[in-house]
Amino acid sequence: MRKIAPIVVLVVLAALTGCRTATIHNVSSAPLTPPPGVRLTLPDVSRSIYAAGTELGWVMQEVRPGEMTGTLTLRKHVAVVAVRYDTSTFSIDYKDSQGLNRNGDQIHRNYNLWINNLVKHIQREVARPR
Repeated sequence: MRKIAPIVVLVVLAALTGCRTATIHNVSSAPLTPPPGVRLTLPDVSRSIYAAGTELGWVMQEVRPGEMTGTLTLRKHVAVVAVRYDTSTFSIDYKDSQGLNRNGDQIHRNYNLWINNLVKHIQREVARPR
């Protein structure tokens, strides 16, 4: 029994440590659904992404038409993403981070929560009546 206890403790600690990280979630070709009868333009999508990101505390910067960089800074944590878009879809890809314990394709689980929240807000903003 004494030999098993240290192994059990190590397994539990490893499991708890692993709970704080998750695989980096990139968003690929998420749909943009405007209100009925509205045809989106690239500037419409750009404004919607900018508004959604800004509302959540992201600093959104247009790189070129169809691409933005988003930076979220919370306390000592920084996440940087590339947002690529057209008039019907958008994608969000991890670019960089600080303080989020990135290791290969693993990152602090809060990163994915922030990305999912950004996706929902972008889709909500595009669907808002004009």
